[in-house]
Amino acid sequence: MRKLPAVEAARAVMTEAMDWSVWRWLLEKSKVREIADRATAALDRADRKAKAAWSDELKKAYSELANGGAGLKRNGGGRATPEDCDSVRPEIRVTAKRIKQADDRAERVRLDAEDTFDEAEQQMSTSLAREGARKALLTYDLREKAIARSEAASS
Repeated sequence: MRKLPAVEAARAVMTEAMDWSVWRWLLEKSKVREIADRATAALDRADRKAKAAWSDELKKAYSELANGGAGLKRNGGGRATPEDCDSVRPEIRVTAKRIKQADDRAERVRLDAEDTFDEAEQQMSTSLAREGARKALLTYDLREKAIARSEAASS
């Protein structure tokens, strides 16, 4: 995956922010949030673009996982139909599952980072703000790896 300018800018700010004082955090918190939101949006766009290039079979397998279908679509009566069970090859299901797991992990870390930043702001805690920055940096790494996995799946 290519480097995204918004993510690189957010990385630079988060890395610098690890050394900020409480006053600097208070003064810059809105800037940090704005930069993080731009990075998240850029990653979301890259993710959508990567997934748009997938085969229909992979899209179907991923969609079934994302919708909690455990890999099976249900007919109107709630039972899986035979063609739904067999329409996606097992190796495609495995690929979809790995991508979904990577996506889910990145999202959990992103939400944890946001919660940590919120708690830091509430407590005016530089140590929590630094922890939030560390988690945000990890989020960018995990999202980029998940997107790279999505891109590789379309090859």
